[in-house]
Amino acid sequence: MREAGLQGVRRGKKTFTTRRDERAARPPDLVERDFTASVPNRLWVADITYMRTWAGFCYVAFVQDVFSRMIVGWSLTTHLRATLATEALEMAAWRRGVSLEGLIHHSDEPSLYTSVIYSERLATHGIAPLVGTVGDSFDNAMAESAIGLYKTELIRRRGPWRNPEQVEFATLEYIDWFNNRRLHGEIGYVPPAEFEEVFYASETERIKGLKVSTEPRAVQSPLATSGASTTTRSCPAVTSRKNLGPDALTRDEFGDLLRSHV
Repeated sequence: MREAGLQGVRRGKKTFTTRRDERAARPPDLVERDFTASVPNRLWVADITYMRTWAGFCYVAFVQDVFSRMIVGWSLTTHLRATLATEALEMAAWRRGVSLEGLIHHSDEPSLYTSVIYSERLATHGIAPLVGTVGDSFDNAMAESAIGLYKTELIRRRGPWRNPEQVEFATLEYIDWFNNRRLHGEIGYVPPAEFEEVFYASETERIKGLKVSTEPRAVQSPLATSGASTTTRSCPAVTSRKNLGPDALTRDEFGDLLRSHV
């Protein structure tokens, strides 16, 4: 057939969302497929997928917190430019509302995630970028698993789709359900939002146990044991804000305090 210039018909068009930019610097993969985190905002994973509509293709980027499996950021566009990924990242940073210094961001190696603009946004937030290898699903398995659920539970069940606007509205509804009502087997069959609420409640109680009294207390002189006259003096109150309960801390300080005690 090749010699005769013939070619068999193909069903559909295969779209590639992972295109490596050979000129871009490639961060190391320090996660090494260990997708676990002991606290929120310690490790995020990100990935991109696509779907066909009657009006053409559209693309969705997700950012997921490994600790609770919560989808913390997402974006939908009709193109594969860097803004697709940066909008999802900025949504995640805005929704968390805390300092992200030291957070690890893991993704595949498409040019969107290794672009200058995306790297600059990561650096602005103090996030360390890590990437896996092209064509190896295990290197970003958690993000790809979330995308698999998204396509199975929403895209394939409710298609065909008329246009990207219809997909975007349905995706908004799906992520709200996924984060707040869907039971996730990897975190004890509770929704991601509830899993995080339980974590923060337990950490609040633990930190309250570290609270130091701010009331002055009397200290007896060691001369009291020898029968000599005694005096008392007042110890200065401990006023460091990090010794107070979480209600006395700003949101950023509370997050820093949680990480320092884990």
